[in-house]
Amino acid sequence: MKAFISALLGYDPKQKNLEGGILGVVKAYYGCVEAQGRGTLHCHMMIWLEGALNPNEIRDKIIQDGDLDFRDRLISFLDDTISSSIPKDPDPNLTVPSSRHHPCSVRGINIGLNMSLEEQQQLHQKDLHHLVKCCQVHKHSRTCYKYWKGPPHPKECRFDLDESNTCPETTFDMESGELCFRCLDGLVNNFNQTILEAVRCNMDIKFIGSGPAAKAVTYYITNYITKSQLKTHVAYAALELAVKKLGEFCPDEDELTIRAKKLLQKCAFSMISHQELSAQQVASYLMDYEDHFTSHLYRNLYWTSFEALINQEQPSPECYLSLKSNDESDMESILDEDEPDEHEHSDNENTEEEVTIAVQTSGDLIAKAAQVADYQLRDKKLDDVSV
Repeated sequence: MKAFISALLGYDPKQKNLEGGILGVVKAYYGCVEAQGRGTLHCHMMIWLEGALNPNEIRDKIIQDGDLDFRDRLISFLDDTISSSIPKDPDPNLTVPSSRHHPCSVRGINIGLNMSLEEQQQLHQKDLHHLVKCCQVHKHSRTCYKYWKGPPHPKECRFDLDESNTCPETTFDMESGELCFRCLDGLVNNFNQTILEAVRCNMDIKFIGSGPAAKAVTYYITNYITKSQLKTHVAYAALELAVKKLGEFCPDEDELTIRAKKLLQKCAFSMISHQELSAQQVASYLMDYEDHFTSHLYRNLYWTSFEALINQEQPSPECYLSLKSNDESDMESILDEDEPDEHEHSDNENTEEEVTIAVQTSGDLIAKAAQVADYQLRDKKLDDVSV
Protein backbone atom coordinates (compact mmCIF):
# COMPACT_ATOMS: atom_id res chain seq x y z
CA MET A 1 0.00 0.00 0.00
CA LYS A 2 2.85 2.38 0.73
CA ALA A 3 4.32 1.66 -2.69
CA PHE A 4 0.88 2.26 -4.25
CA ILE A 5 0.57 5.62 -2.49
CA SER A 6 4.05 6.84 -3.36
CA ALA A 7 4.50 5.38 -6.85
CA LEU A 8 1.01 5.41 -8.39
CA LEU A 9 -0.71 8.20 -6.51
CA GLY A 10 2.52 10.20 -6.40
CA TYR A 11 1.62 11.71 -3.03
CA ASP A 12 4.19 14.16 -1.69
CA PRO A 13 3.73 15.10 2.01
CA LYS A 14 5.61 18.36 1.38
CA GLN A 15 3.29 19.20 -1.52
CA LYS A 16 6.23 20.06 -3.76
CA ASN A 17 5.55 17.43 -6.43
CA LEU A 18 3.53 19.35 -9.02
CA GLU A 19 3.47 16.48 -11.52
CA GLY A 20 1.38 14.25 -9.25
CA GLY A 21 0.42 10.66 -10.03
CA ILE A 22 -1.92 8.82 -12.34
CA LEU A 23 -4.99 10.67 -10.99
CA GLY A 24 -3.37 14.10 -10.74
CA VAL A 25 -1.87 15.94 -7.78
CA VAL A 26 -3.12 14.18 -4.64
CA LYS A 27 -3.92 16.56 -1.80
CA ALA A 28 -4.95 13.97 0.79
CA TYR A 29 -6.01 10.34 1.20
CA TYR A 30 -7.54 8.06 3.81
CA GLY A 31 -7.70 4.28 3.51
CA CYS A 32 -9.07 1.53 5.77
CA VAL A 33 -8.00 -2.13 5.58
CA GLU A 34 -10.84 -4.63 5.87
CA ALA A 35 -11.28 -8.39 5.52
CA GLN A 36 -13.92 -10.02 3.35
CA GLY A 37 -16.01 -12.96 4.52
CA ARG A 38 -13.44 -15.37 3.09
CA GLY A 39 -10.61 -13.47 4.82
CA THR A 40 -9.07 -11.59 1.89
CA LEU A 41 -7.64 -8.25 2.98
CA HIS A 42 -8.56 -5.22 0.89
CA CYS A 43 -8.45 -1.46 1.28
CA HIS A 44 -11.19 1.17 0.91
CA MET A 45 -9.61 4.53 0.13
CA MET A 46 -10.78 8.10 -0.35
CA ILE A 47 -8.53 10.34 -2.43
CA TRP A 48 -8.74 14.13 -2.62
CA LEU A 49 -7.23 15.80 -5.69
CA GLU A 50 -5.75 19.29 -5.82
CA GLY A 51 -8.17 21.71 -7.46
CA ALA A 52 -11.12 19.29 -7.37
CA LEU A 53 -14.55 20.77 -6.69
CA ASN A 54 -17.20 19.38 -4.39
CA PRO A 55 -20.56 18.16 -5.85
CA ASN A 56 -22.33 21.48 -5.26
CA GLU A 57 -19.53 23.48 -6.85
CA ILE A 58 -19.51 21.20 -9.90
CA ARG A 59 -23.26 21.66 -10.39
CA ASP A 60 -23.14 25.43 -9.89
CA LYS A 61 -20.14 25.89 -12.18
CA ILE A 62 -21.82 24.05 -15.05
CA ILE A 63 -25.49 25.02 -14.61
CA GLN A 64 -25.41 28.48 -13.06
CA ASP A 65 -22.16 29.75 -14.58
CA GLY A 66 -22.74 27.94 -17.87
CA ASP A 67 -19.13 26.76 -18.08
CA LEU A 68 -19.56 24.11 -20.78
CA ASP A 69 -15.82 23.95 -21.44
CA PHE A 70 -15.32 22.82 -17.83
CA ARG A 71 -18.03 20.19 -18.30
CA ASP A 72 -16.37 18.81 -21.42
CA ARG A 73 -12.93 18.72 -19.75
CA LEU A 74 -14.36 16.96 -16.69
CA ILE A 75 -16.07 14.33 -18.85
CA SER A 76 -12.88 13.83 -20.88
CA PHE A 77 -10.86 13.36 -17.66
CA LEU A 78 -13.33 10.79 -16.29
CA ASP A 79 -13.53 8.81 -19.53
CA ASP A 80 -9.74 8.71 -19.69
CA THR A 81 -9.34 7.69 -16.03
CA ILE A 82 -12.17 5.18 -15.54
CA SER A 83 -12.81 2.20 -17.83
CA SER A 84 -15.85 -0.06 -17.80
CA SER A 85 -15.42 -2.68 -20.53
CA ILE A 86 -13.18 -5.57 -21.55
CA PRO A 87 -10.43 -4.35 -23.91
CA LYS A 88 -10.45 -6.00 -27.32
CA ASP A 89 -8.13 -8.90 -27.94
CA PRO A 90 -5.52 -7.43 -30.34
CA ASP A 91 -4.47 -10.80 -31.73
CA PRO A 92 -5.85 -14.26 -30.76
CA ASN A 93 -2.48 -15.80 -31.70
CA LEU A 94 -0.47 -13.37 -29.54
CA THR A 95 0.87 -14.93 -26.32
CA VAL A 96 1.87 -13.18 -23.11
CA PRO A 97 2.62 -14.63 -19.62
CA SER A 98 -1.00 -14.04 -18.55
CA SER A 99 -2.12 -16.22 -21.48
CA ARG A 100 -0.40 -19.30 -20.01
CA HIS A 101 -0.85 -18.57 -16.31
CA HIS A 102 -3.40 -16.91 -14.08
CA PRO A 103 -3.17 -13.14 -14.74
CA CYS A 104 -2.89 -12.38 -11.00
CA SER A 105 0.08 -14.74 -10.59
CA VAL A 106 2.38 -13.04 -13.12
CA ARG A 107 4.01 -9.63 -12.98
CA GLY A 108 3.01 -8.49 -16.43
CA ILE A 109 4.78 -8.46 -19.76
CA ASN A 110 8.45 -8.55 -20.75
CA ILE A 111 9.29 -5.78 -23.18
CA GLY A 112 12.25 -6.43 -25.45
CA LEU A 113 14.74 -3.72 -26.34
CA ASN A 114 14.08 -4.03 -30.07
CA MET A 115 10.27 -3.97 -29.85
CA SER A 116 8.43 -1.24 -31.69
CA LEU A 117 5.90 0.97 -29.94
CA GLU A 118 3.06 -0.80 -31.74
CA GLU A 119 4.27 -4.22 -30.55
CA GLN A 120 4.51 -2.96 -26.96
CA GLN A 121 0.98 -1.58 -27.11
CA GLN A 122 -0.34 -4.90 -28.39
CA LEU A 123 1.37 -6.79 -25.56
CA HIS A 124 -0.08 -4.36 -22.99
CA GLN A 125 -3.58 -4.66 -24.44
CA LYS A 126 -3.37 -8.46 -24.55
CA ASP A 127 -2.29 -8.60 -20.90
CA LEU A 128 -4.97 -6.08 -19.89
CA HIS A 129 -7.57 -8.12 -21.80
CA HIS A 130 -6.77 -11.20 -19.68
CA LEU A 131 -6.65 -9.15 -16.45
CA VAL A 132 -10.04 -7.55 -16.94
CA LYS A 133 -11.71 -10.84 -17.93
CA CYS A 134 -10.29 -12.56 -14.86
CA CYS A 135 -10.60 -9.82 -12.22
CA GLN A 136 -13.29 -7.34 -13.22
CA VAL A 137 -16.11 -9.34 -14.81
CA HIS A 138 -18.92 -9.96 -12.34
CA LYS A 139 -20.61 -13.35 -12.01
CA HIS A 140 -23.93 -13.49 -10.18
CA SER A 141 -24.16 -15.68 -7.09
CA ARG A 142 -26.52 -16.14 -4.16
CA THR A 143 -24.79 -13.24 -2.39
CA CYS A 144 -26.05 -10.89 -5.11
CA TYR A 145 -29.66 -11.58 -4.16
CA LYS A 146 -29.43 -12.04 -0.39
CA TYR A 147 -31.63 -8.96 0.15
CA TRP A 148 -34.25 -10.07 -2.39
CA LYS A 149 -37.61 -10.47 -0.70
CA GLY A 150 -38.92 -12.88 -3.32
CA PRO A 151 -41.79 -12.55 -5.80
CA PRO A 152 -43.37 -10.21 -6.78
CA HIS A 153 -40.35 -8.01 -5.97
CA PRO A 154 -37.86 -7.66 -8.86
CA LYS A 155 -34.80 -9.88 -8.57
CA GLU A 156 -31.94 -7.38 -8.89
CA CYS A 157 -28.25 -7.75 -8.12
CA ARG A 158 -27.43 -5.74 -5.01
CA PHE A 159 -24.21 -4.57 -6.67
CA ASP A 160 -26.27 -3.05 -9.51
CA LEU A 161 -24.38 -5.07 -12.10
CA ASP A 162 -26.40 -6.39 -15.01
CA GLU A 163 -25.95 -6.80 -18.75
CA SER A 164 -28.67 -4.21 -19.38
CA ASN A 165 -27.00 -1.53 -17.22
CA THR A 166 -25.13 0.21 -20.03
CA CYS A 167 -24.63 3.82 -21.03
CA PRO A 168 -22.77 4.66 -24.27
CA GLU A 169 -21.27 7.96 -23.09
CA THR A 170 -20.80 10.15 -20.03
CA THR A 171 -23.42 12.89 -19.86
CA PHE A 172 -24.36 15.78 -17.59
CA ASP A 173 -28.05 16.57 -17.08
CA MET A 174 -28.37 20.37 -17.23
CA GLU A 175 -31.71 20.28 -15.38
CA SER A 176 -31.06 17.90 -12.47
CA GLY A 177 -27.29 18.41 -12.32
CA GLU A 178 -26.64 14.68 -12.33
CA LEU A 179 -23.47 13.28 -13.86
CA CYS A 180 -24.21 9.95 -15.56
CA PHE A 181 -21.07 7.92 -16.18
CA ARG A 182 -20.28 5.89 -19.25
CA CYS A 183 -20.78 2.15 -18.83
CA LEU A 184 -20.00 0.03 -21.87
CA ASP A 185 -20.41 -3.35 -20.14
CA GLY A 186 -22.91 -3.74 -17.33
CA LEU A 187 -21.08 -6.74 -15.83
CA VAL A 188 -17.63 -5.10 -15.59
CA ASN A 189 -16.52 -3.29 -12.43
CA ASN A 190 -15.03 0.13 -13.08
CA PHE A 191 -11.23 0.10 -13.19
CA ASN A 192 -8.23 2.26 -13.92
CA GLN A 193 -5.90 0.65 -16.42
CA THR A 194 -2.64 1.66 -14.74
CA ILE A 195 -3.79 0.65 -11.25
CA LEU A 196 -5.14 -2.70 -12.45
CA GLU A 197 -1.91 -3.54 -14.29
CA ALA A 198 0.09 -2.68 -11.16
CA VAL A 199 -1.95 -4.35 -8.39
CA ARG A 200 -3.21 -7.23 -10.60
CA CYS A 201 -6.32 -7.96 -8.56
CA ASN A 202 -9.96 -6.93 -8.43
CA MET A 203 -10.53 -3.21 -7.94
CA ASP A 204 -13.24 -0.59 -8.22
CA ILE A 205 -13.03 3.17 -8.70
CA LYS A 206 -15.73 5.82 -8.47
CA PHE A 207 -15.86 9.58 -8.86
CA ILE A 208 -17.95 11.59 -6.41
CA GLY A 209 -19.59 13.92 -8.90
CA SER A 210 -22.98 15.60 -8.56
CA GLY A 211 -26.64 14.70 -8.33
CA PRO A 212 -28.28 11.63 -6.73
CA ALA A 213 -25.37 9.35 -7.68
CA ALA A 214 -22.94 11.52 -5.69
CA LYS A 215 -25.31 11.50 -2.71
CA ALA A 216 -25.54 7.70 -2.89
CA VAL A 217 -21.73 7.32 -2.90
CA THR A 218 -21.39 9.84 -0.05
CA TYR A 219 -23.99 7.94 1.98
CA TYR A 220 -22.19 4.64 1.38
CA ILE A 221 -18.84 6.09 2.48
CA THR A 222 -20.34 7.71 5.58
CA ASN A 223 -22.19 4.53 6.50
CA TYR A 224 -19.05 2.44 6.01
CA ILE A 225 -16.65 4.67 7.93
CA THR A 226 -19.00 5.11 10.91
CA LYS A 227 -19.92 1.46 11.38
CA SER A 228 -18.81 -0.06 14.65
CA GLN A 229 -16.07 -2.65 14.34
CA LEU A 230 -14.52 -3.63 17.64
CA LYS A 231 -10.80 -4.32 17.49
CA THR A 232 -10.03 -7.88 18.56
CA HIS A 233 -7.25 -7.02 21.01
CA VAL A 234 -9.47 -4.33 22.57
CA ALA A 235 -12.33 -6.81 22.89
CA TYR A 236 -10.18 -9.40 24.64
CA ALA A 237 -8.74 -6.78 26.98
CA ALA A 238 -12.25 -5.61 27.84
CA LEU A 239 -13.39 -9.19 28.37
CA GLU A 240 -10.44 -9.94 30.65
CA LEU A 241 -11.19 -6.91 32.80
CA ALA A 242 -14.93 -7.64 32.83
CA VAL A 243 -14.48 -11.26 33.90
CA LYS A 244 -12.02 -10.22 36.59
CA LYS A 245 -14.34 -7.58 38.03
CA LEU A 246 -17.48 -9.69 37.75
CA GLY A 247 -15.77 -12.66 39.35
CA GLU A 248 -14.85 -10.79 42.52
CA PHE A 249 -16.89 -12.09 45.47
CA CYS A 250 -18.72 -9.67 47.71
CA PRO A 251 -20.76 -11.09 50.63
CA ASP A 252 -23.09 -8.05 50.62
CA GLU A 253 -24.37 -8.68 47.10
CA ASP A 254 -28.06 -9.53 46.78
CA GLU A 255 -29.63 -11.87 44.25
CA LEU A 256 -30.46 -9.03 41.83
CA THR A 257 -26.79 -7.94 41.70
CA ILE A 258 -25.62 -11.51 41.09
CA ARG A 259 -28.11 -11.89 38.23
CA ALA A 260 -26.90 -8.60 36.73
CA LYS A 261 -23.29 -9.82 36.84
CA LYS A 262 -24.24 -13.06 35.10
CA LEU A 263 -26.05 -11.10 32.38
CA LEU A 264 -22.99 -8.90 31.81
CA GLN A 265 -20.80 -12.00 31.59
CA LYS A 266 -23.13 -13.46 28.95
CA CYS A 267 -23.00 -10.23 26.96
CA ALA A 268 -19.19 -10.13 27.13
CA PHE A 269 -18.78 -13.74 26.02
CA SER A 270 -21.36 -13.26 23.26
CA MET A 271 -19.47 -10.23 21.99
CA ILE A 272 -16.25 -12.19 21.65
CA SER A 273 -17.88 -15.29 20.19
CA HIS A 274 -19.11 -13.26 17.21
CA GLN A 275 -15.62 -12.06 16.26
CA GLU A 276 -14.30 -13.73 13.11
CA LEU A 277 -10.61 -13.72 12.23
CA SER A 278 -9.01 -15.02 9.07
CA ALA A 279 -5.42 -16.22 8.72
CA GLN A 280 -4.60 -13.04 6.81
CA GLN A 281 -5.92 -10.88 9.64
CA VAL A 282 -4.00 -12.84 12.27
CA ALA A 283 -0.78 -12.54 10.25
CA SER A 284 -1.39 -8.83 9.75
CA TYR A 285 -1.83 -8.26 13.50
CA LEU A 286 1.22 -10.38 14.39
CA MET A 287 3.39 -8.55 11.83
CA ASP A 288 2.12 -5.22 13.18
CA TYR A 289 0.96 -4.05 9.75
CA GLU A 290 -1.15 -0.92 9.48
CA ASP A 291 -4.94 -1.22 9.43
CA HIS A 292 -5.34 2.26 7.94
CA PHE A 293 -3.36 4.67 5.80
CA THR A 294 -3.72 8.43 6.03
CA SER A 295 -1.94 11.55 4.86
CA HIS A 296 -3.04 13.69 7.81
CA LEU A 297 -3.51 13.41 11.56
CA TYR A 298 -7.08 13.35 12.83
CA ARG A 299 -8.73 13.92 16.19
CA ASN A 300 -11.21 11.40 17.54
CA LEU A 301 -14.87 12.37 17.24
CA TYR A 302 -17.28 10.57 19.58
CA TRP A 303 -20.26 10.53 17.25
CA THR A 304 -22.77 8.86 19.59
CA SER A 305 -23.04 11.98 21.79
CA PHE A 306 -23.71 14.16 18.73
CA GLU A 307 -26.26 11.67 17.43
CA ALA A 308 -28.02 11.65 20.79
CA LEU A 309 -28.27 15.45 20.71
CA ILE A 310 -29.68 15.40 17.16
CA ASN A 311 -32.25 12.76 18.12
CA GLN A 312 -33.25 14.87 21.10
CA GLU A 313 -33.62 18.09 19.09
CA GLN A 314 -35.09 16.51 15.94
CA PRO A 315 -36.43 13.00 16.72
CA SER A 316 -36.64 10.52 13.85
CA PRO A 317 -38.25 7.39 15.34
CA GLU A 318 -38.83 5.88 11.89
CA CYS A 319 -35.07 5.38 11.51
CA TYR A 320 -34.98 2.93 14.42
CA LEU A 321 -37.94 0.69 13.61
CA SER A 322 -35.98 -1.89 11.60
CA LEU A 323 -32.96 -1.56 13.86
CA LYS A 324 -35.05 -2.24 16.95
CA SER A 325 -36.61 -5.39 15.50
CA ASN A 326 -33.19 -6.74 14.48
CA ASP A 327 -31.70 -6.01 17.90
CA GLU A 328 -34.55 -7.78 19.67
CA SER A 329 -34.15 -10.94 17.60
CA ASP A 330 -30.38 -10.98 18.11
CA MET A 331 -30.64 -10.64 21.87
CA GLU A 332 -33.26 -13.38 22.36
CA SER A 333 -30.62 -16.11 22.43
CA ILE A 334 -28.62 -14.24 25.07
CA LEU A 335 -31.44 -13.29 27.39
CA ASP A 336 -33.65 -16.36 27.08
CA GLU A 337 -32.75 -17.54 30.59
CA ASP A 338 -33.39 -14.20 32.26
CA GLU A 339 -36.82 -12.90 33.24
CA PRO A 340 -37.73 -9.47 31.83
CA ASP A 341 -37.55 -6.50 34.16
CA GLU A 342 -40.87 -4.65 34.51
CA HIS A 343 -39.01 -1.37 35.03
CA GLU A 344 -36.95 -1.81 31.88
CA HIS A 345 -37.15 1.11 29.44
CA SER A 346 -35.56 2.11 26.16
CA ASP A 347 -32.16 3.77 26.17
CA ASN A 348 -33.49 6.22 23.58
CA GLU A 349 -35.59 7.89 26.27
CA ASN A 350 -32.47 9.14 28.03
CA THR A 351 -30.42 10.99 25.45
CA GLU A 352 -28.65 13.40 27.77
CA GLU A 353 -24.89 13.31 27.54
CA GLU A 354 -23.08 12.08 30.63
CA VAL A 355 -20.83 14.58 32.39
CA THR A 356 -17.36 13.20 33.06
CA ILE A 357 -15.54 14.45 36.12
CA ALA A 358 -11.87 14.37 37.08
CA VAL A 359 -9.98 14.87 40.34
CA GLN A 360 -7.35 17.61 40.54
CA THR A 361 -4.18 17.23 42.55
CA SER A 362 -5.78 19.45 45.20
CA GLY A 363 -8.64 16.99 45.53
CA ASP A 364 -11.28 19.18 43.89
CA LEU A 365 -13.72 17.67 41.41
CA ILE A 366 -13.92 19.36 38.01
CA ALA A 367 -16.05 18.65 34.95
CA LYS A 368 -14.03 17.44 31.97
CA ALA A 369 -14.61 18.94 28.55
CA ALA A 370 -17.35 17.42 26.38
CA GLN A 371 -17.11 17.53 22.58
CA VAL A 372 -20.78 18.41 22.04
CA ALA A 373 -20.63 21.34 24.46
CA ASP A 374 -17.30 22.47 23.02
CA TYR A 375 -18.80 22.48 19.53
CA GLN A 376 -21.98 24.28 20.55
CA LEU A 377 -20.11 26.95 22.49
CA ARG A 378 -17.30 27.48 19.98
CA ASP A 379 -16.13 30.99 19.17
CA LYS A 380 -17.91 32.96 16.42
CA LYS A 381 -14.75 32.75 14.34
CA LEU A 382 -15.42 29.01 14.02
CA ASP A 383 -19.08 29.28 12.99
CA ASP A 384 -18.30 28.05 9.48
CA VAL A 385 -16.50 24.94 10.78
CA SER A 386 -18.75 21.89 10.45
CA VAL A 387 -18.55 19.00 12.87
